[in-house]
Amino acid sequence: MNQFRIEKDYLGEVKVPPTAYWGVQTQRALNNFQISGITPIKEYTYSIVLIKKAAALANSEINLLEKKKANVIVQACNEILEGKFDNQFLVDIYQAGEGTSNNMNVNEVIANIAIEKLGKKRGDYSVIHPNDDVNMGQSSNDVIPTATKIAALKLSKELIKSLEELKTSFLKKSVEFDRIIKSGRTHLMDAAPIRLGQEFKAWSDLIKESVSRIEETNEELKKINLGATAVGTGINADPRYVKKAISYLKNWTGLKLKQSEDLPAVTESPSDLLGLSSAITILAADLIKIANDLRLMNSGPITGLAEIVLPAVQPGSSIMPGKVNPSIAEMVDMVCFRVMGDNQTIELATQAGQFELNVMEPIINYCLLHDLTILRNACKAFAEKSINDIKVNKEKIEEMVNKTPGVGLALNPYIGYEKSAEIVKTAIKEGKTIKQVAEEENVLEKGKLEKIFDPFSLTTSKRLKSKK
Repeated sequence: MNQFRIEKDYLGEVKVPPTAYWGVQTQRALNNFQISGITPIKEYTYSIVLIKKAAALANSEINLLEKKKANVIVQACNEILEGKFDNQFLVDIYQAGEGTSNNMNVNEVIANIAIEKLGKKRGDYSVIHPNDDVNMGQSSNDVIPTATKIAALKLSKELIKSLEELKTSFLKKSVEFDRIIKSGRTHLMDAAPIRLGQEFKAWSDLIKESVSRIEETNEELKKINLGATAVGTGINADPRYVKKAISYLKNWTGLKLKQSEDLPAVTESPSDLLGLSSAITILAADLIKIANDLRLMNSGPITGLAEIVLPAVQPGSSIMPGKVNPSIAEMVDMVCFRVMGDNQTIELATQAGQFELNVMEPIINYCLLHDLTILRNACKAFAEKSINDIKVNKEKIEEMVNKTPGVGLALNPYIGYEKSAEIVKTAIKEGKTIKQVAEEENVLEKGKLEKIFDPFSLTTSKRLKSKK
């Protein structure tokens, strides 16, 4: 048996494994870029395949591509989208600029599947040609940005679903914990009381804001540059093909895609992708803050704050029996660190384009799509494996809130800052509550103090009555 088949391009001959559906250009990429072992994200590859399918149908309908060729190209695309050829897309994510290797990988695999369907042998490109037929009217410079946007929009939808679930989890807990008064903290020090439910409601609102931010940036991603070809001028792309192809993509994806009004602009700059990256980076920053607050509130169980109990999902130590860690919150932190680091990469790559093209698209593509994926999974796990089953240590919370000096500020409108500070200082020194010292010093009537120190009223905005 032959151990390889010979294919050639204008650079010369290359040996291709006989079982491979890819061809010469993909093989060159596999030989050149043995860098990370990380292959393209499936949604991205499938988005390229969708574009090829749409292009074949569109070019056939305007009689630029033979119907027979278009039919087998479409059949090949359908089989790839069914997952039958996932092992044929192996080009490393660190590769030549703009994703030409990814585009040609898809072109060649589709061509060779189609060639076999017509009863011919792989590599016989006189039957179906990867460039002339599968890539008709296209360039890597418009296919790759369009595919990236389609994949990003799809993954954003899935991320938003997870975020809605997480938001709902926080909202439910905000209702459940609404009557639980705890010590607020600023500068990591005791501050005015707050309801635990208010904290969870704030987190729910932060997630809600991120959803809005992501949805807003996604509107820009719907403006694609398919039809721009090499430099944004649309050379070799029949306008009729472009219109029909985009129509197919809209129907298949359910996305409101449209050709950008300024094709050179979207071809040379992926700033819209940077916009989405920035939106999820803000989300990551908020998630880190939330996860770390929960870790601190869960700390203990003896020597920490121990205000809440996060669900135990696994043993926390290989040496300390019985130890349980806030594992899900720790995972969320690590995911978000990665997202924030990738945003820096995307920023650098976005400004690194020259003239009519940004050649750094492959790393932008991978970082953004990877981040959307891990954020989606992390937020779902955060809701289902952590937030939904949080328990409260009511006794510990009540003990701390009664002793916290932050309660003292409730006296300010009635006896002034200086006198309130003296009472707080005495309470801390003598290990008493603020209310106890205020009663002992008879600074106000007992009934008045009862109203001032009513737990719920301490956490609610209210109109103050005149001292007179």
